[in-house]
Amino acid sequence: MNTHLDPLCSVEDRVIVITGGVGMLGREFANALLSRGAKVVVFDAIDANEARSRFGELNSDTALRFVQLDVADRSSVVAAFQQVQEVWGTPHGLINAAAIDAPPDSPAVGPFETYPVDLWDRIMAVNVRGVMLCCQVIGAAMAQAGRGAIVNVASIYGLVSPDQSLYDYRRARGDVCYKPVAYAASKSAIYNLTRYLATYWSSNGVRVNTLTPGGVFSGQEPEFLEAYTRRVPMGRMANLDELNGAIVFLLSDASSYMTGANLVIDGGWTAW
Repeated sequence: MNTHLDPLCSVEDRVIVITGGVGMLGREFANALLSRGAKVVVFDAIDANEARSRFGELNSDTALRFVQLDVADRSSVVAAFQQVQEVWGTPHGLINAAAIDAPPDSPAVGPFETYPVDLWDRIMAVNVRGVMLCCQVIGAAMAQAGRGAIVNVASIYGLVSPDQSLYDYRRARGDVCYKPVAYAASKSAIYNLTRYLATYWSSNGVRVNTLTPGGVFSGQEPEFLEAYTRRVPMGRMANLDELNGAIVFLLSDASSYMTGANLVIDGGWTAW
């Protein structure tokens, strides 16, 4: 364990729940917090075997635990939270990172006019209802305890519209490809949910903020990477570990007077 030298930014011994914790961002956040002495509970829809293949040992005497759930189902969230309480009590922090989008080969990447309604409903269920339910169940317990910090993970595509020109290279080779509408709409909803809860729990010691990341490099096609980085003032996508500082800040006492805010980490994308 790498104990943090500055108590202002310490998350040591704090219990943090991360939804979507087996995903790319969730797993990075989990490892960053574990390295700083936090106790981390990973919530995800995948099964324990898949989680173990990505994390290693789970649910033993370590500071890392895994609970399978469906964030869009309240009874599932309640059951998962009860498992956390039985072991470590009421969490000190919650990161809502669970989210889905249409895969690149989905019919949903076609024109807006033919976007599938059933996919819209599923994405809204996970990306918006899932955040609301986890806040409702876990945030309520934090408010009763009189402390806590919630970080809702949004996206630059919740602040501004996707730049469809990034996919010109795919359309030039004959693909029909547009960034779909539901992901952007779902991430936009996160901002007012955050502001609502920040004011609702302002007298209960629970802080609620949004983290808005830009694109993170994960082996994207060279043509996409070239188009994307031309659009970023810093000239590159984020490295996976470049969001960790923001997460630690938002969960620690370093941000003790910050609630209802949006922390944007996008290399300047939304500055243009």
